[in-house]
Amino acid sequence: MHPKDWDDVPRDPKADKGGGGPAEEGSEPKNPTAEASIFYVAYFKNGGGTRPVTFVYNGGPGSATLWLHMGAFGPRRIVTATDVHTPAAPYSLVNNASSLLDATDLVFIDAPGAGFSRIAGKDKEKAFYGVDQDAYAFADFISQFLSKYGRWNSPKYLFGESYGTPRSAVLINQLEADRGIDFNGVILLSQILNFDLSPDRPTGNPGVDVPYQTVLPTYAATAWYHKKLPGEHKDLEALLAEVEQFAMGDYGRALAAGSDLSVAERGAIAEKLHQYTGLPVKYILKADLRIDGGEFRQNLRGDGMTTGRLDTRFSGPELDPLAQRADYDPQATALSSAYVSAFNEYARKDLHYGEGRAFKPSIPTFRTWNFQHQQPGQSQPGSARQGSNVMPDLANAMKINPNLRFS
Repeated sequence: MHPKDWDDVPRDPKADKGGGGPAEEGSEPKNPTAEASIFYVAYFKNGGGTRPVTFVYNGGPGSATLWLHMGAFGPRRIVTATDVHTPAAPYSLVNNASSLLDATDLVFIDAPGAGFSRIAGKDKEKAFYGVDQDAYAFADFISQFLSKYGRWNSPKYLFGESYGTPRSAVLINQLEADRGIDFNGVILLSQILNFDLSPDRPTGNPGVDVPYQTVLPTYAATAWYHKKLPGEHKDLEALLAEVEQFAMGDYGRALAAGSDLSVAERGAIAEKLHQYTGLPVKYILKADLRIDGGEFRQNLRGDGMTTGRLDTRFSGPELDPLAQRADYDPQATALSSAYVSAFNEYARKDLHYGEGRAFKPSIPTFRTWNFQHQQPGQSQPGSARQGSNVMPDLANAMKINPNLRFS
């Protein structure tokens, strides 16, 4: 793969221009030296050239696609504990009855630099580590893949998880609007299409309170699971319906009122949040009725344990009991060894790939990732990470392809 401004037919600056006079000085396209090699695992049914093909990837950004491969949709699955740390090796790898292979061919893709994929050349990080740069590399990979395996006439789908969902939104628009390749559907798992709505650090844009509202049902379900709610709730679905109504109603109005909220009203909202989250009223008031994801996970249990981020059923010891926010994800540490070990074993013994190569489950790209994004119709990309919003990309793709399915 090469960056967007790559010219795959370099011209000789000494050659005549257009068959006429000498070439103008400086007219030679300057090819960037950055490049990426993309690792993938594809599963095809014999003779299934017109079967659907689904391109699958995890997120990060900077994550390899071992999680969806070995834990969800591949033909083999790692066996892990439900909500506690999976013991060290040996691990069990079993046939996956939930694989999607009965319905579609599958292509699991490692992002540039992650897994067995690699980047090289001058300014290689700048060339591939960004919202638009990353999506362009995936679009180029998919285009080449369709040609290599003769799958242009197959039904085509994208399946992205976590950061893979904003990747999918930008990617599907690039594929359809820029390359003329219609897809049949896009599936988003654990979506984050507008980073202003992330509950991890809503303080990055203090004028937006919606993340505190939309995450509240998750807080309630987590507190219910860990038995931290002060009241008794036998029916989780009924509880969540009640919390959703409060979150988008009274809670939203209270947050919008800001300093105009009376002391009595503030106390009533804090008490309601206590009932739905299990957090102390004093803590909620001190937080100005706004608790982000890391603060909730650090303070929910109150027994020296912090809860998971991607799966809040998990718990692990607090690394710093005085920290404001959880500083790691117990779910990730509980499962990582099993997944990494299983994939390395599977790749090298079953797929016969990886000899002499290091597999990188993830690479540290998030803090240096270029979140500037040029939305459809814009002449310039946005200027700040908090402005990263790829909803217009997905909307544009669905407009130009009215048959595109989305879930």
